[in-house]
Amino acid sequence: MKVAIVILNWNGSAMLRRYLPTLIKCSRMDGVQVIVADNDSKDDSMEMMQREFPEIPLIRLEKNWGFAGGYNMALRQVEAEYYILLNSDVEVSEDWLLPLVSYMDVHPDDAACQPKLLDFKDPERFEYAGGAGGYMDRLGYMFCRGRVFDSIEKDNGQYDTIEPVFWATGACLMIRSADYWAVGGLDDRFFAHQEEIDLCWRLRSRGRGIVCIPESTVYHVGGATLNKSNPYKTFLNFRNNLLMLYKNLPDSELRKVMRARFWLDGLAALMFLAKFHWGDFRAVLRARREFRRLKPEFLESRQENLRKASTADIPEQAKFSLLWRYYAKRQKTYNQLLSE
Repeated sequence: MKVAIVILNWNGSAMLRRYLPTLIKCSRMDGVQVIVADNDSKDDSMEMMQREFPEIPLIRLEKNWGFAGGYNMALRQVEAEYYILLNSDVEVSEDWLLPLVSYMDVHPDDAACQPKLLDFKDPERFEYAGGAGGYMDRLGYMFCRGRVFDSIEKDNGQYDTIEPVFWATGACLMIRSADYWAVGGLDDRFFAHQEEIDLCWRLRSRGRGIVCIPESTVYHVGGATLNKSNPYKTFLNFRNNLLMLYKNLPDSELRKVMRARFWLDGLAALMFLAKFHWGDFRAVLRARREFRRLKPEFLESRQENLRKASTADIPEQAKFSLLWRYYAKRQKTYNQLLSE
């Protein structure tokens, strides 16, 4: 098999019913297979699949392993040159697949890519989870072409060039299977959120490229499994971001970045408190505690990543502070961030 498009489902019967027909119709190419892996759903997902999409292979997992563990468990059962990790709440466009495959076939130094992500509910705008490719500042804050924090741009073609990126979104991530397993796949311990950024960081530090290919466009609903305002999502994002930094930052950067993040995370917690977001306030404090508790378990991974890294200077990791430029200098778009 050349391309395996794998949807990891959890209680997503309605989304599968809605978005699978378009995916099947728009992915008819030789050597392409759509597969649904199920994270022990409690709804009627599997019954619905067998009834309405009997041609789609199913992989049943015995419990909910999360995004990271679920994909690792499922992909071990799939043989393909390329994997595409696709969220169940993504609607693809008619010509979405060919540009991705064509590019990867002739660029062997690139390990992974993503299409342009637009908002399903507002198709003129980029979607929060990936935009036109992701980057990271020196303190571990993420931004995209098309989205900086909560400032989301309209798509006016301003990011329609193929560009190297620091990370590609897990909502629609195409990756060579050889590269996926060469770096150990997604980190199961993350459960969900930022695991694809950690994966891409490991690939970039070992000299493999990540790109966005805007000729391919998909539309993402976003937040369908875990709403953005859910405190558990806040917890996972803060905890996993710290774990990712610990795993991947070079020795020369780790201490000062972690010192800055201690104070900045505290400030974030206080801001949640000032807005009476009690759940998010507690989530940040819990994330800090969990990071301290789990840190020794990640030492071996850190040592391995540093040992295998071919470079600590990744061009797509910005040298500036995103917080300073966004809040102090009022630079709200990707192009404004690059204007200095």
